[in-house]
Amino acid sequence: MIYLQLTYEFFKTGLFAVGGGLATLPFLREISAVHPDWYSLQELSNMVAIANATPGPIGVNMATYAGFTTSGVIGSILATLSLTLPCFLVTWIVSKVLNKFHNSIYVEGVFSGLRPAVVALISVALLQLAKDVFITQSLNIKQLVFFVALFVFTRIHKKDHTILYIVLGAVLGIIFKM
Repeated sequence: MIYLQLTYEFFKTGLFAVGGGLATLPFLREISAVHPDWYSLQELSNMVAIANATPGPIGVNMATYAGFTTSGVIGSILATLSLTLPCFLVTWIVSKVLNKFHNSIYVEGVFSGLRPAVVALISVALLQLAKDVFITQSLNIKQLVFFVALFVFTRIHKKDHTILYIVLGAVLGIIFKM
């Protein structure tokens, strides 16, 4: 039964999370509320960190992690396939009919409406995740200082590559046991 639930939840997420990996955050948060035994909000914040630090699409990495924590290797495979299947199906269908609707004002209107909705969904999810990490959970002063210092450092050194910040964050997290 757990495999069927995993498949359903991640297929639904893949179908409606328009806008990339971060757009899956509201759905993953909802999944943790409906199925709290699958993963906690703390684990969700860890998923975001790990998914951003590892190669590949963020949403797929988070689905794989969530599936694995829920029910091992089979769960990770099911969650990943369930998340990506809607994208494959929609892309295949759109590619078959794209030429008919390429210059449609209705299609353009749909995408004009989707863009701000996606930004709003991602913003709300990030704010909720920040609230969960910094307010709901016990806030460690070391983590707060580390966050502020790394944020200021990234603003000063804007031209440095993102990988540098990921590696720096991982190394300092290990050194300071955060």
